[in-house]
Amino acid sequence: MQSLTLKTVEWKNNSVIMIDQTKLPNTLEFVTYTDFNQIADAIRTLVVRGAPAIGVSGAFGLALAALQSDAKEKDELINYLENAKKILFETRPTAVNLAWGLQKIMQVAKRADTVDEIRKSVVETAKKMADEDIQINMALGKNGSELFNDNDVVMTHCNAGALATVGYGTALGVIRATKESGKKIKVIATETRPVQQGSRLTAFELKHDGIDVSLIPDTAVGYTMANGLVNKIVVGADRILQSGHVYNKIGTYQVATMAKQHNIPFYVAAPLSTFDLESEPDDIIIEQRKSSEVTGIGDKKTAPDGVDVINPAFEISSGGVISKAGLITAPDGIDVINPAFDMTPPEL
Repeated sequence: MQSLTLKTVEWKNNSVIMIDQTKLPNTLEFVTYTDFNQIADAIRTLVVRGAPAIGVSGAFGLALAALQSDAKEKDELINYLENAKKILFETRPTAVNLAWGLQKIMQVAKRADTVDEIRKSVVETAKKMADEDIQINMALGKNGSELFNDNDVVMTHCNAGALATVGYGTALGVIRATKESGKKIKVIATETRPVQQGSRLTAFELKHDGIDVSLIPDTAVGYTMANGLVNKIVVGADRILQSGHVYNKIGTYQVATMAKQHNIPFYVAAPLSTFDLESEPDDIIIEQRKSSEVTGIGDKKTAPDGVDVINPAFEISSGGVISKAGLITAPDGIDVINPAFDMTPPEL
């Protein structure tokens, strides 16, 4: 099996290469894109996902757009890029990293004097953003690892690993760094319905890297905590507001609420590009995903035709935040914890 030290998204020979995450865990397949519209479709359909990864992917998309355009004048190329930016942004509006990546490229493009300078500068900037993402994640992981002890059992939700970034990961980067520091660590991963990022991606990553992992259904979060099977929690984020509100994969709020109920430390690991210091909670658009993600798994229907579906991709929660600066279906062989019932205490 190829190593996950390979980049999730990479610029090579004026094209963008991505791991197709919709094929995991069954197939590790790389796809090559040469058109920004292809990048937009890849973001929209979750070929690439995870806030840091789509931020860099958006930047790469604009770099491709700059090369695609046959514009001869600066204003003409800037207009082309603005249109491409709009198309790319509308794919997944909740993750602030996407807007950050697109805006950074547009700033560089507008500072350049000529069409040739624009094309050269946006490509180099996007490549630099990808390299910096890995460095930031490794620094974040090192800082975060100091919060974890030998023999900790850590729960995580969704996938905030190498596959959610250019490489190494945020929440899973903290877990990787903890293991690399010599501490023993075990992970409990939620399956993360309806798209199964926990079982398909997190369990795949951790098993691949030799990190002890058990998989639980989302409905077993409370059971796992109430029975003392976990003593810390770390998740990633798609947007963090100055107010402390954290937007992350649907289901994060219930994990955070249960953690509070059971006095379990709950941490959010994210790079500074995930922080939104201007918006208020009412400003944020919560992405609504297609109903078929809930009414079926793969080609198999699991719900009757015509049933109403509510399928938000994200929700709001809060917790301790780790930053670079400091505190700020599953592969074969995965251990599975699958209780049929749990107990809710009367005080709730």
